[in-house]
Amino acid sequence: MKAENKSIVTEFILRGLTTDTDLQVLLFIIFIVIYASTLLGNGCILMVIRMDPHLHTPMYFFLGSLAALDLGFSSTSSPKMLVDMLVERKVISFFGCLTQVYFYAGFGSTEFFLLAMMAYDRYVAICNPLLYTLTMTKSLTIHLVTVSYVSGFLHSLIHTGGIWRLSFCGPDIIDHFMCDYPVIFKLSCTNFTINEQLLIVFAAVVMLISLLIVLISYAYILVAVLRIRTSAGRRRAFSTCTSHFICVVLYYGTILFMELRPSTSPSHAQDKVVAVLSTVIIPVLNPLIYSLRNQDMKEAVKKKLNQVMFFQ
Repeated sequence: MKAENKSIVTEFILRGLTTDTDLQVLLFIIFIVIYASTLLGNGCILMVIRMDPHLHTPMYFFLGSLAALDLGFSSTSSPKMLVDMLVERKVISFFGCLTQVYFYAGFGSTEFFLLAMMAYDRYVAICNPLLYTLTMTKSLTIHLVTVSYVSGFLHSLIHTGGIWRLSFCGPDIIDHFMCDYPVIFKLSCTNFTINEQLLIVFAAVVMLISLLIVLISYAYILVAVLRIRTSAGRRRAFSTCTSHFICVVLYYGTILFMELRPSTSPSHAQDKVVAVLSTVIIPVLNPLIYSLRNQDMKEAVKKKLNQVMFFQ
């Protein structure tokens, strides 16, 4: 049966972050600055890594992949959210909604896997430094990033494809500023229990596998660092993974807060806050964290800025 015969609803109405007009204007100014900073910050990281030969290492290849991921992740919701803050009728087509949720879940799932691969890279660098260049080859790093993207978007495809078995005949109001699986399921006229159960099981598997890789990697890293006799050596070792660890805490902490909150707590406002944190705030923080805490990155940025100023 064709998809259009299954669905009477052809578009959804988004309520957005708030209905207060004055607050919408203020939020528009704040979020457009944040989104522009996200594009600039992650774009600069990609450009600097691409142009500086000293940064053509596995660590920075992963960092560049994370920057590209954050650009895509933020762009799934921010442009639509910004436009909706300026218009009275906030609508999104059925196909547009499915496209948004597919990329939102795809980029989100990929970030779990990519952060896990970055943790493994730090484990090899600290625990087996003499074998690092032999282990983390260019081919392996490309394969690890590819596996992260394929796994993330395959996970998203399973759930997005499952939506086609559902019928939508109203209501068509989404109490959110973007489309997400739980809110779409609740608008369905048919039983969505299977979809919901699959979402919970697969999301748990993705989080547990990636988190297990991160925890095991950092357990070995901690043991290796504590064996270093000098405090200066321990500081240098810790400094190579501090930025990644902060990003892991921010991303996993945000998602775990959403998943582990009491089921009786009000969900709509918290869902919006968590979505803003994961798709708007974290993508702009990641380049700041790596740029401010990474000496090689700071030196590369300064060098490129000096070159630009010299040519001007």
